[in-house]
Amino acid sequence: MRVNGFWKDLVKYRTILLMLLPAVAFYVLFAYIPMVGVIIAFKHYDYAGGIFGSAWNGFDNFRFFFESGDAWRVTRNTALYNIAFIVVNNGLQIFAAILLFEVGGKWFKKITQSVLFLPYFISWVVVGAIAYNLLNYDIGTVNALLRGLGMQAIDIYNTPSYWPVLLTIVSAWKTIGYGTVLYLAAIAGIDTEMYEAAEIDGANVFQRIRKVTVPNLYPTLIILVLLAVGNIFRGDFGMFYNMVGNNGVLFSSTDVIDTFVFRSLITSNDIGMSAAAGVFQSVLGFATIMLVNYSVRRYDPDRALF
Repeated sequence: MRVNGFWKDLVKYRTILLMLLPAVAFYVLFAYIPMVGVIIAFKHYDYAGGIFGSAWNGFDNFRFFFESGDAWRVTRNTALYNIAFIVVNNGLQIFAAILLFEVGGKWFKKITQSVLFLPYFISWVVVGAIAYNLLNYDIGTVNALLRGLGMQAIDIYNTPSYWPVLLTIVSAWKTIGYGTVLYLAAIAGIDTEMYEAAEIDGANVFQRIRKVTVPNLYPTLIILVLLAVGNIFRGDFGMFYNMVGNNGVLFSSTDVIDTFVFRSLITSNDIGMSAAAGVFQSVLGFATIMLVNYSVRRYDPDRALF
């Protein structure tokens, strides 16, 4: 009976399943099948033997990664940057969404939303070039303006302490539009009767935001945070590499696991060690999202991912 029911459901929902097929095929081809390559982290890889023919070397690749002295630095930078991005970006996105929802004017909303969304489509290569032309010590627009005002120029590309703030600002600028749309959709789904009841009770606009809008955004916020936490040990390679490049002076405050793996692979051609760093990154991400999801489920089972 259950088999017959399965085929009936298959026929009944065939259109939806066909629409789902490209996404399933994408993840099978580019996410699940490549997972076989994890074994490279436990092998002394050589091109002649390939993935399956190379000799096993146990945990030597992991030992090399941790003994290099860079493991703690890149892991710390990756986690701290992503925590800052999660807090700052979500805070600004919620603020922008509430502001656009409350401010009247159809054309104002459309124009503002378009302006906020535009940076999301700009390539990190272009963003890196813009940043360089703005911040370069010799020819940068910012330093030219400072010199014109009789002030001291700032050598940003040789001062690591500036970059945590700078990268957080750039990340917020580039992603605020995308997140604002998500939170605006969540606000639009709030029952209007709740706002009407609040107005009848004499609530002003700030009280409506605090008592109605913000509490109803919690489910969306929790889901987005949980999804972001799953990548808390994955740095945005495009952002970090195009903003910093191979500037070794800044590695102490900008080097993340992804750029470290890329640079190690390019300079040493050690595929095994690079794979070991990637496995380490994936295990940390998996453990983190399981822990956070467990904590959310203990607090409110309805808001957990699973």
